[in-house]
Amino acid sequence: MSYELSHLQALEAESLFIIREVVAEFSRPVLLFSGGKDSAVMLWLAEKAFAPAPLPFPLMHVDTGHNFPEVLEYRDQRAAALGARLEVASVQAFIDSGRVVEEKGPRASRNRLQTAPLLDAIEKHQFDAVFGGARRDEEKARAKERVFSFRDEFGQWDPRNQRPELWSLYNGRHRRGEHIRVFPLSNWTEMDIWQYIAQERIPLPSIYFSHRREVFRRDGMLMACSPYLPLLPGERATTAQVRFRTVGDMTCTACVESTASTVEQVIQEVSASRVTERGASRADDKFSETAMEDRKREGYF
Repeated sequence: MSYELSHLQALEAESLFIIREVVAEFSRPVLLFSGGKDSAVMLWLAEKAFAPAPLPFPLMHVDTGHNFPEVLEYRDQRAAALGARLEVASVQAFIDSGRVVEEKGPRASRNRLQTAPLLDAIEKHQFDAVFGGARRDEEKARAKERVFSFRDEFGQWDPRNQRPELWSLYNGRHRRGEHIRVFPLSNWTEMDIWQYIAQERIPLPSIYFSHRREVFRRDGMLMACSPYLPLLPGERATTAQVRFRTVGDMTCTACVESTASTVEQVIQEVSASRVTERGASRADDKFSETAMEDRKREGYF
């Protein structure tokens, strides 16, 4: 007899091992939970890793103040259902106190302002390991990440100074003030995420599925109308049947025209797509050729 894991079982086993390894090795881990599909899968895996015991770490969300209401509602419901402590690092609070300066103009976004509240919360709560839901297939800067990604005392990342991870051996050594970002979903793809959601019947925010929404077209992307995103001359709001492939700040997250109202229909759509979800849906990544890497060097997710 031979014992073989399916593709999804192998990915799940790897992620469970990583999550348990962090809890065994670090004293104050935290899981970043935005309510998006990747963090929803990561939270589901964390539940599995320690069931029937409660989660041995809190959740944290860096809230720009411009998030989709459906996603915030889902975030709060999941945290309450698990009885998990939810820490919210507020970008608005940093703007109000003058610690960060809000961008101005029609293309202004708070997405790049998340770094300071994140690093402040890590220092305040003395978190030494921070789970993130990033995947290597999302974007070229994230493809450089190790599973255990070292951050110095300023929260910064140096892609040229990463530790080897031969034979899935992870080095979490760090000094006081430093921390490790941990990415249990590194080897997953968008298709893997959706197939796992289907297999496990993981609940998601409604905006991941087809619905009617008021939108407008900008820079080749379909943006949702919101009070935080004023229309430019020549732009016109229309109503369309759309869904979101990725979820972030309302000012920089685009949707796609879609009739996919079930997980199975979304999987069919993803299988036919030739553009990554961030390539099709995130205006902040188009800020410059190295936009994501520049933000990550400063301490971004």
